[in-house]
Amino acid sequence: MKHPEKQPLLKAQNLHKAYRRGAHRVEVLQGASLCVHPGEFVAVMGQSGSGKSTLLHLLGTLDVPDKGEIYFQGHRVDGLNSRARDRLRNQSIGLVFQFYHLLPELTLLENVLCPLMIRYGYWAYRWRRRQLEQRARELLAQLGLDHRLHHRPQELSGGELQRGAIARALVTEPQLLLADEPTGNLDAQTGQEILRLLSCLHRQQGLTIVMVTHDPQVAAVADRVLQLAQGVLNPLDQKVLWRAAG
Repeated sequence: MKHPEKQPLLKAQNLHKAYRRGAHRVEVLQGASLCVHPGEFVAVMGQSGSGKSTLLHLLGTLDVPDKGEIYFQGHRVDGLNSRARDRLRNQSIGLVFQFYHLLPELTLLENVLCPLMIRYGYWAYRWRRRQLEQRARELLAQLGLDHRLHHRPQELSGGELQRGAIARALVTEPQLLLADEPTGNLDAQTGQEILRLLSCLHRQQGLTIVMVTHDPQVAAVADRVLQLAQGVLNPLDQKVLWRAAG
């Protein structure tokens, strides 16, 4: 899907990232570039160890590249200090991980409210508490979790945990959702439910999504698919994807 009239929401140019493993330096990204326009659903496919999660962490400002540039809404963000990057994520970027990362001591509702507590701080949050809780309740209801508000993570199924993680990512009304193998820890049926949910958010709300996966069947739900191999990104022909997806 091309949007020639619109400025990219997210743009990455010539990203390089390497890590040390003992005495060895492992080059993970070696010039990866991509451009994502508002309203796109982009999947990045790659084998395990290809650097997919590393790429997503850079795009989400959880880490910084060794070389290269990242722009969000036309502003360069890879050079921001840690506080500014935290603020950007809290206000504009939702993150969904394979292993949910819900806090075990909090209820589902409290987990979803965490980003809003961080955004407003204690006193401002208390002042807005009723309004913010209503927003979180409505979002959880939309995701079919209104009967699980006061359950803790250990009392929820894998699909409920992932939907809860998606609710937490969306409660701040981000412009971009980054999803790291969102079905990778789920059985096939539950994984399909999560994919349908992401597709629905994209289609009905125009949410911009970048999702990384190793599974061609998962990638096939996206508008556009890129393949990460040998540290760079290249478009993946849809015919190749359909054959791989079976």
